[in-house]
Amino acid sequence: VQLQASGGGLVQAGRSLRLSCAASGRTFNSYAMGWFRQAPGKEREFVSSINWWSGATTYSVNYAESVKGRFTISRDNAKRTVYLQMNSLKPEDTAIYYCSAGPWTASTERDYNYWGQGTQVTVSS
Repeated sequence: VQLQASGGGLVQAGRSLRLSCAASGRTFNSYAMGWFRQAPGKEREFVSSINWWSGATTYSVNYAESVKGRFTISRDNAKRTVYLQMNSLKPEDTAIYYCSAGPWTASTERDYNYWGQGTQVTVSS
């Protein structure tokens, strides 16, 4: 699976951005997808995850406490794309955002096998 993240940019605090992660390969539906971020001088941290398509009407999603209520993860299997809608952005959300794919939803990097190249998000105060 190859992943291509996009949608980053420079925004003012309080505004919104939507990140996209397009995946190649026909097995996209069977992968759980995650978003991580890495701020300057800090380790990469978990942001959100969404499980693989199981046929259910809803997906299981998880969020870091720092983004709960502001960020929303979703996926469009027909487009092989996962999204991260980021609202009420704060300067502390500034980071490079990475999408990832793995066999199950998790909040640790080692549980994901594939990674995108990252997209920069900068939030000014």
